[in-house]
Amino acid sequence: MVRLTVNGTVHNVEVDPETPLLWVLREQVGLTGTKYGCGIAQCGACTVHIDGQATRSCSLPVAGLPANAKITTIEGLAKKNGELHPVQKAWLELDVPQCGYCQTGMIMATVALLDQNPKATDDDIDSAITNICRCGTYNRVRAGIKLAAQATPDKAPAKTPAKNRA
Repeated sequence: MVRLTVNGTVHNVEVDPETPLLWVLREQVGLTGTKYGCGIAQCGACTVHIDGQATRSCSLPVAGLPANAKITTIEGLAKKNGELHPVQKAWLELDVPQCGYCQTGMIMATVALLDQNPKATDDDIDSAITNICRCGTYNRVRAGIKLAAQATPDKAPAKTPAKNRA
C-alpha cells in the first residue's frame, strides 16, 4: 500500500512500489491529464510537481518519492472555485497549443519556473523549459510564459494585441 497526497487529497493505492508515478496517477488515482510521451524522462509530457518542483513522473517509481510528498497534477492547478491558474489563462489567451498533447507538461514546467523565478528571462526559460513539443509551438510557449509572468494571482493576463501574438 502506498499513500500519496495528490492535489490535496490523500490516496491509498495498492501498487508495486517500483511502478512509475505516472501510471499510478493515471490508472490508480484516475487523473489522466498527465501524459505518457517517451518513458525515459526526456520529453516532459509527464511533468508534475512534487513539493513544488517540476518532476518528470514517467520514470520515477513511487518508492522514490520523498516521505509526505505533495504531488500536484494539471488537474490541481485551478482554484477550488474553478478559476484557472494564470499560466492556464495565458495559454488560452494566446492559443498556445496546437495538438495539445505536450501542453499539460509544458504548463506544469512553466508554473514551477515562474514560482521560482517570476521575472524569467529568455535564457532562464531556455534553461528551465526543456519539454519537447512535436508541433513546434515554442514561440507561443515563450509568449505564454511572458504573459503569465505579467499576471498576478488576482488578475487575469492582460489582453495581447493580435499582431503581437507569436
